[in-house]
Amino acid sequence: MPDCHASITQFPPHAGTGAWQASLRLGFRRDGAVTRLALREHRGPLRVQKPLYPEDPAVCHAIVVHPPGGVVGGDRLAIDAHAGDGAHVFLTTPGAAKWYRANGQVSGQHVALHAGAGATLEWLPQETIFYNDADVALDHHVTLAADASYLGCEIACLGRRAAGETFTTGRIAQRTSIRRGGRLLWWEQGVLTPALRQRPLGLGGRSVCATLVACGAPLPATMLQAVRALDDGAHFGATQMKQIFVVRWLGDDSETAREIMLAAWRLIRPALLGRAGFEPRSWRT
Repeated sequence: MPDCHASITQFPPHAGTGAWQASLRLGFRRDGAVTRLALREHRGPLRVQKPLYPEDPAVCHAIVVHPPGGVVGGDRLAIDAHAGDGAHVFLTTPGAAKWYRANGQVSGQHVALHAGAGATLEWLPQETIFYNDADVALDHHVTLAADASYLGCEIACLGRRAAGETFTTGRIAQRTSIRRGGRLLWWEQGVLTPALRQRPLGLGGRSVCATLVACGAPLPATMLQAVRALDDGAHFGATQMKQIFVVRWLGDDSETAREIMLAAWRLIRPALLGRAGFEPRSWRT
């Protein structure tokens, strides 16, 4: 498996701010018919609950927990997860992530996911809620062996619709990359501001955006039609490339985004990973 003892991202301290500098490093290995959590190290308020096996022993489920429940200005989180050769890892969260107002400090999260030969890594956190006046920098980087697979989803909510709060001030910078067999297959970066949210070439005034990316062996040609049939009349699209399949949804309701992304995941997962789709228990609690 990849070197699980490589140095994890370290963020510089913010002296006197009381901000959290938290990191979590996980290593999984295949042991016969079982994927085991072989390495678990943390610094600050980031934890993982005990490994779970709701499907069978070959797929290790782990729930990443941030005990404070929200991220304030100046907080920095780093998550580094390695799936060793032949391992299958499913990572999720127990609830929505909340990024509070900046208070003069930029908060951030760096996620680095690695999958070795023949390994599979699934990343399905629950939605991320950005409060008004949040200032956030997000990095998400995936490195796969030439025959490894990745299936990941992110749902971003700007403001708290239920509380009548909109995203009128703030800044969200995002960078995402996926490399497979040493080749860069996916690179996306941008800065989301209230002005861009309103523009037709931005979010068109919408407040919730969701993206699902599958990377691995080519999916059957019929998959594109099957996923596009999920279109609920909102801004929805699916794109199929040789090693990448992308699903996007844009609207104003986080519950609808969750249902659409889960439905797409349940269609794609059996074809890409040879595993049936199911209802992630943590998403329903």
